[in-house]
Amino acid sequence: MKLAATITITILGLFAQQAVQAQEVKKETASTEPKYTIENCVNRFELDKATKTKVGYQYWFADKNFTQENTLKMSIVEPGKSTHAPHHHVEEEFFYILEGTAQFYLDGKTVTAGPNTSFYCPSNMEHGISNVGKTDLKYLVIKKDLK
Repeated sequence: MKLAATITITILGLFAQQAVQAQEVKKETASTEPKYTIENCVNRFELDKATKTKVGYQYWFADKNFTQENTLKMSIVEPGKSTHAPHHHVEEEFFYILEGTAQFYLDGKTVTAGPNTSFYCPSNMEHGISNVGKTDLKYLVIKKDLK
């Protein structure tokens, strides 16, 4: 009988210890997850908060540290320039032209397009975008980032 009581007390102690550890993990996780409010879920573009790049600016409306996996960035590229050479990566991307004239490169072919045009780039396909117009190119990039 004493042995059964000792085993029961030991098991209850282990359960209590696991419950405390689970609460600590939950507290740690909760403190690293963003708190979503109307104030931080609405983001209005402001050029003075944009990051200057070698070819223009970029502005993150949402990044993977805030969202559940998706990012939304606006790029502004000066005439005759591109953000980088054609490349590929595992994440798919979706581009949407707001202003200017873009030349899309996808898998060895190009197309030129203006505002209200979208461009989808599947995973691992070589792609690029450049400004072939006489004014700034402004476009959105939507991407599902792998964490």
